[in-house]
Amino acid sequence: MSTEFKTYCIIGDPIDHSLSPAIHNAAFTTLGLNCSYIAFRVQENQLKNSMDSLRAINIGGFNVTMPHKVTVLNYVDRSDKIVEMVGATNTINNEGGQFCAYNTDVVGFIEPLRQRKIDLNGYEVLILGAGGAARAVAVALSQEKGVSRINIFNRDIDRSTNLANIINKLGIETNIISQNDIQKIAFRSNLIINTTPLGMKNEQSLIKTSSISNESIVYDIVYKPIETRLLENAKTAGAQVIYGYEMLLEQAIASFKIWFRIDPPIESMKKVLFGMFGEPI
Repeated sequence: MSTEFKTYCIIGDPIDHSLSPAIHNAAFTTLGLNCSYIAFRVQENQLKNSMDSLRAINIGGFNVTMPHKVTVLNYVDRSDKIVEMVGATNTINNEGGQFCAYNTDVVGFIEPLRQRKIDLNGYEVLILGAGGAARAVAVALSQEKGVSRINIFNRDIDRSTNLANIINKLGIETNIISQNDIQKIAFRSNLIINTTPLGMKNEQSLIKTSSISNESIVYDIVYKPIETRLLENAKTAGAQVIYGYEMLLEQAIASFKIWFRIDPPIESMKKVLFGMFGEPI
């Protein structure tokens, strides 16, 4: 490893909730890497100037979160195949002065399902949201066998249509649903996934407790708070839940491997997330 000091970061808006600096700085400290990781709030109209600034300081690499996962691709030099499939990135690596885009949300999302040995064959899925994270979720689901249908709910119909087109090209039947149908579709869904920021400020869930079957799996990619209102409703309904921090951790591990080509200290990353209290039950 080079002894040259390197900076890494995450850009997004909002960004003050991000746990990525804590996770990666814990890894750097454990491995004795001469690096630091910080969070930058970048508003949508500041993205180009911010990307120019990151180039100017020779940033080692960075993560990208809402709302930039799609538009940031206008300012990178190349993208890998997964990014081209998703149309969104969350990880950029500085490779000899070139900004190269990757997407670790795909593996980050699917790994908690695989660890639980969940067979998605025949599953009807409801995705809440239609942004960059939703695209990654759709690509991840397409790589598993047997998903029968993906239903999309998003208030922006253009975004919903774009996501539906991506899913159709991936070979999965898809349907855009209205707010009037969301509770009915949720109840019959085998897997409900929230990819929107709703829940970060402890807002009410889009999905009522009575609209969640006890045979469903509910996955909220929001990780702060750990237990969102959606997950509370799912637990009350007797459904299985998957926490957003699980995806956060898995995508962080994958990002670290892209930047450093070595395995990160996973236990150190987990410890900083949960401290002395351990993972939630």
